[in-house]
Amino acid sequence: MTKLRLFLLILGMVFVGYLIAQVGPAVLLASLATLSWRLLVVLVFPFGLVALLDTVGWRFAFRRDLASFLTLYSVRLAGEAFNIATPTASVGGEPVKAYLLRPRVPLEEGLASVVVGKTTITLAHACFLVVGLAVAWMFFPLPRPLLQGMTGFLVLEALALGGFVLVQLSGIFSGGLKLLNGMGLMMWGERHAEKLRRLDRALATFYREHRGRLGFSILFNFLGWVLGSLEVYLILHFLGIPVSLAAAFVIEALTAAIKFAAFMVPAGLGALEGGNMVVFTAFGLGAGLGLTFTLIRRLRELAWVVVGLILLALLRAPLTPEVPA
Repeated sequence: MTKLRLFLLILGMVFVGYLIAQVGPAVLLASLATLSWRLLVVLVFPFGLVALLDTVGWRFAFRRDLASFLTLYSVRLAGEAFNIATPTASVGGEPVKAYLLRPRVPLEEGLASVVVGKTTITLAHACFLVVGLAVAWMFFPLPRPLLQGMTGFLVLEALALGGFVLVQLSGIFSGGLKLLNGMGLMMWGERHAEKLRRLDRALATFYREHRGRLGFSILFNFLGWVLGSLEVYLILHFLGIPVSLAAAFVIEALTAAIKFAAFMVPAGLGALEGGNMVVFTAFGLGAGLGLTFTLIRRLRELAWVVVGLILLALLRAPLTPEVPA
């Protein structure tokens, strides 16, 4: 799988280079010049607030409050940076978050929270896509193949999400243990069997006894997705392309769907660029603007990855054992 993701990363880089050559580097540089100082605004806002809302959503994924909000915010940025910077199919950063919380949160509770958090943010995304597609079908004359394709993706996402929840309720970690034992890794399973059962119990307890926190986690993650559409609105207005908030909302919903569909590709490289060119063309905004928009978002993403990796180093430092002189 690592070799596959590395191949997809290289393929994505080549594809992005091809798209840039087709659109013309001069066009992209002219757009960045148009942004001027406004690029600094895009780098910080509204993503900083989106990350705050997502952190609130993650906070409600715990059965109880054990870590400060600032700690959770820092750990989440570090984990998401790890997700983007490494070819781990957007999940490698989740156990990293639990690891970084170990001084304050028991590892079992930290791991359970990231599983719940991943579930609620995906549920929130599905709700966001439902609303976005409803608005698109009712108010925008977009190509039917595009809307039908996105509707089909929504159905697949709902089925996969439903299966993921059922697996959690039936014992996701114990099931993994049985799989490992079936592969002949009995020694590993014997050492960690009780820890994995505790994780399953923690998940079952959360879903059974903390439905209010579950609902709030979905709500704040949903608000984070909605606020992300403001970034679309601001970037296009800064580039001199006036669009309505409704159009920005639909564009963000479709863009987020493409990103989820391309989870196997590191950072969705190539898939997002090509997908956004299709979406922007469907709105009559042009493929070139779709590529420009995506590359501007890449700059914002890169800035926050740097912040996250710095936080990762700072948070990890106290956990690293001292090396004897």
